[in-house]
Amino acid sequence: MGVLTKKPKTFEVQFSDPNKSAYSGGDKVAGRVIVEVAEVVQISAVKLFGIGCAKVDYNKGKMHCRDEIEYLKYEEVLHLDHQPTDADGSITLRPGNRYEFMFGFELPQAGCLVSSYVGKFGSVQYYVKAVIERSSQPYVECKRYFEVVEPIDVNTQELMDPVTGAKQKKVTCMFIPDGSVSVSARIGRKGYCEGEDICIDAKFENSCSRIVVPKAAIIAKHIYRANGRTKEFHKKLTSVRGVHIISGMCDVWQGRVLPVPKLKPTILGCDIIHIDYCLRIYLHIPGSEKLILDLPLVIGTIPYNGMNSRTSSMSSQDSSDTSSTCVSLPSSPPSYSEISPDNRMDSSFIPLLDDYDEDDSPIFMRSIEYHLPPSPPAYTEQN
Repeated sequence: MGVLTKKPKTFEVQFSDPNKSAYSGGDKVAGRVIVEVAEVVQISAVKLFGIGCAKVDYNKGKMHCRDEIEYLKYEEVLHLDHQPTDADGSITLRPGNRYEFMFGFELPQAGCLVSSYVGKFGSVQYYVKAVIERSSQPYVECKRYFEVVEPIDVNTQELMDPVTGAKQKKVTCMFIPDGSVSVSARIGRKGYCEGEDICIDAKFENSCSRIVVPKAAIIAKHIYRANGRTKEFHKKLTSVRGVHIISGMCDVWQGRVLPVPKLKPTILGCDIIHIDYCLRIYLHIPGSEKLILDLPLVIGTIPYNGMNSRTSSMSSQDSSDTSSTCVSLPSSPPSYSEISPDNRMDSSFIPLLDDYDEDDSPIFMRSIEYHLPPSPPAYTEQN
């Protein structure tokens, strides 16, 4: 039989349902391996492997950290229907024919897998690999990746509970006390899905001499672990901001909406990769570190069904539902006309209105005071 000198004309993996975007634990992965050759060739076997693993790879100082966990390992020798084999069990493939090797296997049950993920220092990937062997040695292979999404139901009791928090920060200027700022906030529940709205109830108070800016953002926390070391970084995904708050004033958010963008679900149950989310509510303070309040979030795959009346975090609910779940917030702050002159800022110090997220912005800008010379004496007639 001729020696195989050319690669197969066609060698690919096709899934039975090409429109299926993702698989979950317990689903069946089925399809076929297509082979077409340009010359007569004898092969010993076509093998199929189902592989899924989490990997991390990064440098921590001078140490190279690497680890992996296997979640799927499947192997099968594929056979052709109605195709005769040689005496030694080999198969002869001829040009002009299209050979289809069928396959199918079940994924481990729900809870045994981790959702697919590709990040900066690690990944969780699943794929099907087909290998053609000649003389029991691998000759050529092909891969086809598929997505796995483990279901997370945001309607569970734990994810339906409201999340609240509060923080306060004392502000100083050149080691001199300069008042304080505070934030208290509440969201209707902990679990959300793509496309849902997070309604934020919050109160911001500013008793320092600077102008502060309230903001909120969804933050993704990527955590990688290997060789007893941890690498972590945060990424801001989407945000909303409020109006400037001057000294002695406060601001109240009642149902401020922050939509959830398209996100990968929270990764649970993996020892080396953890993807978590939080709602970060913070005050930008010029010349000082931000006051940050993090409320934990879980991004799920099964959306809120509207059956629990305790949450007001869906935009589809009316305003009365929203107000019924708000924390008890004070009445609206006084208008500018109601501020007494004693409570206003010293006009010789004008806080900068920049609200960049950097912490090295100037604190104050001193205004220049111009002192005019005294008026000249009045002219008089001299005799």
